[in-house]
Amino acid sequence: MVRVSLPGLCHQQMIMMMAVPTKVTPLGNCGSDYRKGKMNHAMATPTGNAAAKITRLPFLPLASSAVAKPRNSSRANFYKEVLESARDKFTRAISFQSKDKDISLAKALHYVAAEDEAYLAYNREIDAFALQNERSDTSPPHDAQGFEAVENMPMDGKNMNEWLLEIDAIAKEVEAELVSRDIGCHLAEVLEAVNKVLFETRGFKRSHVVVDSKCLYLHSVLSSGSASAILLSVIYIEVCRRLNLTIVGSRVGDEFLIWPPTGNPEELFKVTSGRSLFGIVNGKCVDDPRSKASDINSSSLLGLEIATNRDIIGIALANLIRFYWKRASKTNYGLMLTSPLRSAHKSEEKFSKDNCSEMPLLRPQELRLAIMASERLLILQPHSWALRRDYGMMLYYNREYEAAVQELSICMAFAPEEESEVLEPFVEKLHLMRLEKTWKSSLGQKGRLTVT
Repeated sequence: MVRVSLPGLCHQQMIMMMAVPTKVTPLGNCGSDYRKGKMNHAMATPTGNAAAKITRLPFLPLASSAVAKPRNSSRANFYKEVLESARDKFTRAISFQSKDKDISLAKALHYVAAEDEAYLAYNREIDAFALQNERSDTSPPHDAQGFEAVENMPMDGKNMNEWLLEIDAIAKEVEAELVSRDIGCHLAEVLEAVNKVLFETRGFKRSHVVVDSKCLYLHSVLSSGSASAILLSVIYIEVCRRLNLTIVGSRVGDEFLIWPPTGNPEELFKVTSGRSLFGIVNGKCVDDPRSKASDINSSSLLGLEIATNRDIIGIALANLIRFYWKRASKTNYGLMLTSPLRSAHKSEEKFSKDNCSEMPLLRPQELRLAIMASERLLILQPHSWALRRDYGMMLYYNREYEAAVQELSICMAFAPEEESEVLEPFVEKLHLMRLEKTWKSSLGQKGRLTVT
């Protein structure tokens, strides 16, 4: 399986061959021989009923953790339900109980978009409700326009089912193009027809530098035509699937290359009328010497690892994490998720309020969207210690110290020893921060500590 790497965030990946757990056991109770018990400081060992409650925690937080509890806002409650439903249906859509070939890329990615759209709509409703309470001259929000399922939630003027029909419509346009040319179903001619409809008739274009989140959601791409490399490949794959043509792909550098599988890869690179079949499918990147895609030939193509449908969804989610983290940390140039780990590992000074630096200021909405994408990616790759580390660090930046301690402690159990040694001093200090936050909350005091 292709593992997703987040440039600037994750530099190592590890595949762990073990059964997928569905429940979390507190690390204070498990692995007593692991690292000679050095993790026991991070999570205290509960007993009795407390232990029974913790062992029933879900493996990942629910989507509803992204929102606060609204008061007297029916519209906000409505979008909160949609948010939870979208996460649940995404989880079922990519379930490991399903065969990978049966996973619909379009449906899974639409559920991703629906959850994020519901979260943004929820925030807008909370803001409107707060404004109404503050100003007596503000008219109350209109009642929510209900719909029976998340699939019917409008996104850019259409619901999910209508966006899926849009992909069907593109495939029918390709069929009409083939009929108008009065040609058969030769592979090269079919791909040329797909390219004509996508890039000329429909005007799709690849955004090499993504500066707008619309390039990262499938419904927005279908609406605007601007797409990241991975989503443009998804549309290409989905259209060809409707034409009974199989397309596979693999990540090569910053590009995601696709091609029709064939027993004779040389024919993909045979130049006819100035273009090879491989070039027809992947566009100008295969001719750009600055791109790793230009190095691919019939021999190296056989060495590429074919991405599964889950891998493709994972790449799309990794792009969301990267985009929203950059947006969240925009005012802190060069800030990385792992920056506090380096300072905590190097520091030998006593952990106190006096020698701590201020917590960097991040945009809360963008940070929460990055956290939500990370949660979904961990559903796909639950044993990736690097992804869990990054998720725990995002929770730290969001000041969810208790959840961060739990996630980073799980990460320590899975990570290589050298990485665990880097995490250990940070988790120790984070545990103290969690305790201090609890004490000050109980005393009604204000203030916080940060990790240095």
